[in-house]
Amino acid sequence: MEEIIKLSANYGFPMIVAGYLLVRIEPVLRELKESIVVLTAVVARQYGTDVEEIRNIAGLKGN
Repeated sequence: MEEIIKLSANYGFPMIVAGYLLVRIEPVLRELKESIVVLTAVVARQYGTDVEEIRNIAGLKGN
C-alpha cells in the first residue's frame, strides 16, 4: 500500500497535467483535421482531381 502511495505521489501530478492538456487540445486537433480535409478538397478541385483519388494515391482510407 505504501508503494502505491509513493507511485501516486511521484506520478500523479504529471498524469493529471497530461490528461488536462489532452482534454484541452482535443478540440484544436479536431478543428485542424477539418481544415486539412477542406484544404484537400479545395486543392483536388483546383487540379481537377477527385478527393478519393488523392486518398488512394496517398494510401489513406476514406472516413
